[in-house]
Amino acid sequence: MSKYLRHELPILIALAVLGAGLFLEHAALEHGGLLLWGLLGLILAAIMGVALRISHHAEVLAVRLGEPYGTLILTLAAVSVEVVILVVLLQGAPNPTLARDTVFAAVMLDINGILGLAAIVGGLKHGSTPYNLDSANSFIAMLLVAIGIGMFIPDFVPDSQWQAYSAFSVGAMALMYMGFLRLQTVEHRTFFEHDAGLDEEAHDTGHSPNGLHVAIMLGAIVLVGLLSEVLSVLLDAGLAGSGLPKSIPAVLVALISASPEILTALRAAQANRMQTTVNIALGASLATVLLTLPVIEGWALFSGERIVMALTPMQGGMLLLTLLAVMNNLHDGETNAIEGISHFALFAAFVALVMLGLL
Repeated sequence: MSKYLRHELPILIALAVLGAGLFLEHAALEHGGLLLWGLLGLILAAIMGVALRISHHAEVLAVRLGEPYGTLILTLAAVSVEVVILVVLLQGAPNPTLARDTVFAAVMLDINGILGLAAIVGGLKHGSTPYNLDSANSFIAMLLVAIGIGMFIPDFVPDSQWQAYSAFSVGAMALMYMGFLRLQTVEHRTFFEHDAGLDEEAHDTGHSPNGLHVAIMLGAIVLVGLLSEVLSVLLDAGLAGSGLPKSIPAVLVALISASPEILTALRAAQANRMQTTVNIALGASLATVLLTLPVIEGWALFSGERIVMALTPMQGGMLLLTLLAVMNNLHDGETNAIEGISHFALFAAFVALVMLGLL
C-alpha cells in the first residue's frame, strides 16, 4: 500500500492543495495580489500534477492493450480532463467563447505544438521518421469535416435556429466518433499501427490490476473537477480588470489537458516511433472536436443559452493554414525536422497572437 501511495504523491498533494484552496479562497479574493495569484498558480500546478498521473495510468493500460487502443486511451483521458475543466469554468463568469477558444487552442497545441516539436526532435535524431500514411489521411479527413460542422457552419446559423442545429451537430459528431472508433479499432486497425507500440517504461512492474488504474483515473478526474471549481473563482477574480488576454483561460485548459501528451509524444519521437506521435497529435485534435463540442453543445441546449462556436476570422485563418500545412507535410509516410519547423512556426505565431490579445 505504501508503494502505491508513494507513486500517487501528486494526487495526495493535490488533495492538500484543494483543502488549502478552499480555506484560503475567501482571503485571496478579498486581498488579491500575491495571495490570489500565488494560490491560483498552486491550483494550476496541482491540476497539472493530477493530469500527469491520469496520463500515467492511461499509459499503463495503453501498453497492456497495445495499438491503436493505446493512444486512443491516452487521448480520451486528456479530453476527459479538458471537458471537466471546461464545464466547471463555464459555470463561472459569463464567457460564451470559452469552449470555442479552448478547442481552437487545443488543435493549435496538438498539431502545431506537439507534432511540430516531435518532428523536429525525431528528425534531428533519426533523419526521416516513418509512420503509416493511412492513419494521417484518416485523421485529417475526419478533422476537416468535424471542424466544418462544429466551428465553421455555426457562423451562418441564425439565433432563431441555433438549438435545432446544435442538436444536429451533437448527433452528427457522436455518430462520426462512434464510426471512427469502430473503424480505428476493428476494420482499419492496421491504419494506425507501424511496427512499434507505446513506451514499455510506462508499464508498472507490480502488475497491478487494470481495475485499479481505471479507478484511480476516475477518482483523479473527479479531483480535477473539484480543483477547477476553486480555479474558476480565482481566475475570474484575477482576470477582472487586469488587461490580460481574454483567451488565457482557454489556453490554460488546453495546456493542462495536453501536457501529458507532450511528454509521451516527445519520448515516442526520440525512440523513432512517429506513428505514436501522429496518433497522439491528430487523435487528440479529433477527439477534442468530436467529444468536447457535443458535450458543450449539449450543455448549451440544457441551459438554453447559446455558446459561441463560430471561429473568428483570425482563428479561421490560423486553422486553415494549419490544415493546409499538415495536409502538405503528412503526405508521404515520413516526417523530418523541416516539416516540424513549419508547424512549430505556426505554433509560435499562435502564441504571439494570444499574447497580443488578437485571438
